[in-house]
Order: sequence, then structure tokens, then C-alpha cells
Amino acid sequence: MDITVPDYAGGSLVNLIAELEYRLTGSARSTRLHPELAEHIPRADTYVLCLFDGLGAGQLNHPAAGPLRRTLRATIDCPFPATTTVSLATLATGLPPSQHGLLGYQAWIPELGVVANTLQWTTLWGDPLDYQLETVLPAPNLAERLGAAGVETITAQPGNFLETNLTKVLFRGNRFEGIYNLQEWIDATVQLAAPSNRLIVSYLPHVDVAAHVSGQGSNEYAEALGAIAASWEAVVRRLPDNAIAIATADHGHLDFPPHRQFKIAKEDHDGRTFYGDGRAMFVKGEGASLAEKLPATWVPIDDMKHWWGPGPHHPQFAERIPDGVLVADDDALLLHRFSNSRLIGNHGALTDAERLIPLLVGGD
Repeated sequence: MDITVPDYAGGSLVNLIAELEYRLTGSARSTRLHPELAEHIPRADTYVLCLFDGLGAGQLNHPAAGPLRRTLRATIDCPFPATTTVSLATLATGLPPSQHGLLGYQAWIPELGVVANTLQWTTLWGDPLDYQLETVLPAPNLAERLGAAGVETITAQPGNFLETNLTKVLFRGNRFEGIYNLQEWIDATVQLAAPSNRLIVSYLPHVDVAAHVSGQGSNEYAEALGAIAASWEAVVRRLPDNAIAIATADHGHLDFPPHRQFKIAKEDHDGRTFYGDGRAMFVKGEGASLAEKLPATWVPIDDMKHWWGPGPHHPQFAERIPDGVLVADDDALLLHRFSNSRLIGNHGALTDAERLIPLLVGGD
């Protein structure tokens, strides 16, 4: 198995966040970008960081991605696993997963003895969790550190996210600006960037939704990608002189039609807890024998702890990690009994298509 671990030493999402934090405050909690990557980003008084959910670097080859492709400066790595909540927790804290402690889309919560869906912060069968969501991530987070230095952090994203559990986890200390269509997103992003000493985090989910539901060969995906590309182009064109726009993603995508989805047998659930993701499935319990039945490779925990990043580890890291990970073959998706088999697009492993995300830069 050929695994490329994210370059947490200067070539990943956490280093991009650290680069912006350092430029705005003079210090950062994590290592900054490698110099050859940092030089692609001009100095500015205000930075706009657009995060396009699900837009892997390889997806810029699509015909609808022209305006995005023209501003591509480099590729960087998302954290492991390549999934939204892990990457957004890195954005929110400026820390790798090993340090912020949110280790997967489905995460083991040791004090509750259950696996949480970290998009909804419920059990895998939908029951609410008795958990203080504002304390999930370490403090101070990025927005709180920037605020202490006199820099305002504002997030512009769909307004229906405002009161969600995930927003409570991620955006402590942020000013929240809700938007309800792409034109509002463009206008809000540009207007919010006008004052100095700001970090604008501007998020859109369209590509991810279309890729999950319809796959990258669909008309729905092409329309979503084209709409995002046109919106990015409009933001770059209208950006005030004091600001620089940067765009990246949280992960890429791969399509897995039904015949490439493999269910774990009912009897194999006995004595095991499954969490993580269908592309990199975490197992509490014995997992090596499962790799003999499934299109996957078993990697014991001691061989892959570093995939989440360097130390010092989160205080609960040792309690939250599995005994190992079933890494699915490149063309396979693993499903446990609570997995969603209706989605075509998936992600979570460390293939180039899932791990590599774009570094787009717009403005002077």
C-alpha cells in the first residue's frame, strides 16, 4: 500500500492557516507554509479565505472549472482523514487533528461510550448527545487568538448553519454572516473584506453536495462547479485593494457506484466498534482478519498515528484513537451497518484525489 502522509511541516491546510495567522498577528501555533508556497500569497491588510467544500485539486480539470484553474498556484494537503469536520476543525484552531482532537467524521467519544456523527453531533442513529459542544475544540481557537491581537474574524456561509451543532463546535469567537444565495455570498464576501485587520472565512458547500449525491459525471455536479467558479471569479474581480482572496478546500472526492461498495458482514460487528469513514474505517477491536474478507489493508495504530499529525497530542488522543484502520483499496468503499450507501461521491483516505486540495490566489 502506497500512502502519502499529509505534509504537516509546511505543505498542508494547517500550514496555510498558520501562515495567515502569522501575517495578521506576528505569531502562529503551527508551522507556516514552505517558503515556495507562501510566496504565492501577496501581503495584505485583510485576507479572504474561501473554502469550497469537496473541491479537490484534481477536480479543476473539469471543463466547468476554468476560472478556478486559472488562479491555481499550487496544491497542498488536507489533514487525515480527508473529511469536512476534521479539516474545518483545523481551520478553526490552526492545529492538526493530532492536536485539536477531532479525529474523524464519525468520532469515538470516550466519556459517553458512543460514536458521534460530527456533522450533526448525534449518535449514528440520530439521537442527540449530552455534550458541551463549545468545548469540543481547544481554547483559544484561531478566532479568539486573532481577536486578542485586534483582528476580527468573520465567517460568511449559509444562514441555515447559524444555530447548528457544528457551528457551535467550530465558530466560537467568530462573527457569523448568513447568506442565502450565491449573489449574497459574493456581495457579503467583498463588502466584509473592505476594512483592514480582518480574516474573512467564506464557505460554500455546493460542489460537495453535488459530488456526494450525483457524482462527478453528472449535470448537477457540472452546474455546481460552474456556479462556484463564476462566484470565485466575481469575488476576485470585485475585491478591494487592501485584500487578497485565497481559496482552497477541505478534501477531494472519488465516485463509488454500488458495485464498488462493500458491506461489513453482520457477524463481523460483534466485539468491534466501527467509526471514521468508509474510505479509512477505524476499528476498535481486531481488524486484521477483516482485511482478508474485504478490499482493504489493515494498518495497526502504531503504524499510522502520525497520519493525524505531530505532537503534542490532544489530551484525549489516546482514548479516541482506534486499534487500527482498514484503508480501503483505491476503488472500494467500506460500509458498516450505520453507513450511508446512497452516496456516490466519497472521501476520507489519502489518495491524491482525496488528499490534494488547491491553493488558489486572486487579487494583486
